[in-house]
Amino acid sequence: MRALGVNTWVWTSPLTDAELERIAPRVAGWGFDTIELPVEDTGDWDPRRARDLLDGLGLTASVVLVMGPGRELVATDRATRSATRDYLRRVVDAAATVGSSVVAGPAYASVGRTWRMSPRERAGIGAELTEALAPVVGHCSAAGVRLAVEPLNRYETSVINTVDQGLEMLADLPAEHCGLALDVYHMNIEERDVAAAVRRAAGRVAHVQVCANDRGAPGADHLDWKGIIGALDAADYAGPLVIESFTADNASIATAASVWRPLAVTQDAIAVDGLAFLRSLTRREETPCG
Repeated sequence: MRALGVNTWVWTSPLTDAELERIAPRVAGWGFDTIELPVEDTGDWDPRRARDLLDGLGLTASVVLVMGPGRELVATDRATRSATRDYLRRVVDAAATVGSSVVAGPAYASVGRTWRMSPRERAGIGAELTEALAPVVGHCSAAGVRLAVEPLNRYETSVINTVDQGLEMLADLPAEHCGLALDVYHMNIEERDVAAAVRRAAGRVAHVQVCANDRGAPGADHLDWKGIIGALDAADYAGPLVIESFTADNASIATAASVWRPLAVTQDAIAVDGLAFLRSLTRREETPCG
């Protein structure tokens, strides 16, 4: 049975030790396998303390990076690029300590930064990103962590919006240490055929985040979940499906994610209902015929 997880952004931002100690036992009690830990700033939570907590609860961890204002790897100055790489290395170290095999997120530019690019300019940005990410990917290799670069929708970035753009920009980086993070929310906006895009990413799918098309609980939507799961199987993705949504109660995260209204009766329902749907779906997929 495929592992299922949930991101702590469903309830809180930024994540702290105290919040993790409150949330993690509930996540384990509901039956999740994985809990996803955002690193908005290194030092917000203690990776060793988190590892001990999760080990005691039988939970594994995945880690996501956060490209907030001032974090840039492309179309920026040397000092900003260097500081951003330092941040990414620290996130990789936190992931290795907590036992996460992946660090996922839009590791190229701050979320919300958009600008027009000609095809020639885009090619230059791709070369710049390869050069900027290479030392981070090398750090990942040494730490035993895979970097998962996430395409975002057109309103949140102009750098990587689609699987094909991601594959092109990462082509010169080693697939075993650098892949794609696929987020169904963004794919629903940008891909003409989500399942086909997943299949094209075979060999590069490093992490998968899921939610409804409106950021609510997966299953309460119009998405072809059977097709998406089938495509992930065809792409040989063996990692978890992690529910990522956001609380509207935190001004910073609600604004960044454009969450202006409740997405379920309660935040807990996003996790619990989503888990039940994904479990039923994977069980149906695994039920033998006859």
